[in-house]
Amino acid sequence: MSAPFPRWANTAVRAALVVGALALVGGPVALMAWVRVPNGTGQGEPVAQPVAFDHRLHAADFHIDCRYCHAEAERSSTAGLPPTATCVPCHSPIWMNGPLLAPVRRSLATGVPIAWNRVHRLPDFVYFDHSVHLAKGVGCESCHGRVDRMARVVQTAPLTMHWCVDCHRDPAPHLRPVSQVATAGWRPSEPQATLGDSLARAYHVRRLTSCTACHR
Repeated sequence: MSAPFPRWANTAVRAALVVGALALVGGPVALMAWVRVPNGTGQGEPVAQPVAFDHRLHAADFHIDCRYCHAEAERSSTAGLPPTATCVPCHSPIWMNGPLLAPVRRSLATGVPIAWNRVHRLPDFVYFDHSVHLAKGVGCESCHGRVDRMARVVQTAPLTMHWCVDCHRDPAPHLRPVSQVATAGWRPSEPQATLGDSLARAYHVRRLTSCTACHR
């Protein structure tokens, strides 16, 4: 006949089960919390680039349209990055021969694109189309912030599902004329509530909140 199971052992087993359950539940909960805070989303985190490209100089001082470099934004799901040859015509030989643009010269000589580091990154299971948003009057700065004021571009929006769905539920406050989607610091000439509703009707903007709108 086997010895009786000691009471302390029952307590230990129950404690182990509780700890195990907490680990199983707590891990995903902690992960879901982490991806919603700035450290998890990358919001505000500086990203080093192979060339010190100052958007303040290009976008604000020289008034270069976002779409000159990000030419795919209006016709593709991705905004795209410019080929190295796009950068060259704007710069004088003095600038081109300086140490700052050495990676540009190397890229031209070898044909290897500059390895820019992504600032805004969505999970692979999220589908986002730049062209649709621009065609519906969502401005670049609505998601990217005032890039024309940034020496080094950082992610200003959280890019969480909650943040995206809030806009999808009520897009009118974020709409502007399509002709102004790339205008930094744009301000409506009439109350945004009135203009947004009008543009939503004109551009046939729908409230897309189904899962398949972004998860395909």
